[in-house]
Amino acid sequence: MPGVRSSNKNSGKPLRQLLFSEALLQMKRPLPTSAALPPAKHHVMADSALEPTSDRILQEILAVGRRLEGMDGAMASLTAETKSTRMDIASFQTHVPGLEQGMTTVEAQAASFQDRDQALLFLCSKLTYLEDRRRRDNVRFLGFPENIEGEDIHIFLQEALPKLTGITFDPPLKFQRAHRLGSRRPDTDTYPRPIIACLLRHTQARQLIQRARTQGPCQLDGHSIRMSADFSKETSERRRAFLALCPRLRQIEAILLRSLDHTMQGMLSVSLVHMAYLSAY
Repeated sequence: MPGVRSSNKNSGKPLRQLLFSEALLQMKRPLPTSAALPPAKHHVMADSALEPTSDRILQEILAVGRRLEGMDGAMASLTAETKSTRMDIASFQTHVPGLEQGMTTVEAQAASFQDRDQALLFLCSKLTYLEDRRRRDNVRFLGFPENIEGEDIHIFLQEALPKLTGITFDPPLKFQRAHRLGSRRPDTDTYPRPIIACLLRHTQARQLIQRARTQGPCQLDGHSIRMSADFSKETSERRRAFLALCPRLRQIEAILLRSLDHTMQGMLSVSLVHMAYLSAY
């Protein structure tokens, strides 16, 4: 058959092009004449009536061919895009397990960092506690004028502190070390540097701190002398933040004392301020 021979000759062409070529060959063949047609009613029409119909069919076939060619280009583009998408998906599938493993590693590291943070916070609190414990024998004195201690600050404190506090120390006060804090400044006469002393006995240091808490500042030749405990920087910052609440706590304490009878007031031996003050340690 002619169609078979043309398909063998053009075996590399797509099927749609082969069909389109076969249709064109069929349309180019001469139409049978009226003499060659069998005697039937529907073949009686003249050749002039068949010519417009064949031209219209040929135009429609050509239009369909052009559309098929456009569809071939779109299909080729779609095929290329699909292939590229499949390659991207395969690449993603290759990388996803590695990313998941990396996320698992990052989560484990984050948990490890949290544990380390907790351990560091614990160590910092322990260091702060140890530093405060090492400083518990220290007492700070504020208000002593410059050069009042003379040549030996130890002898000066041994003689001045019993007079200031009214406490008889037995055995007498002894100091491991005592000195002024900081270097001398031009305004040290107006704002004298504090004195810090490390007592030999912890009980005597506690006696001085308790005296300062209960009776407030002492007077020495018209100078107000204050005593306080020595703390680490972290503890000092916590206590400094607490000082703003002291006036309000004193007001609450006064209100409670007014509302209680004398028996209950006697039982309230420790003030609210003192309890909060102790909790800041």
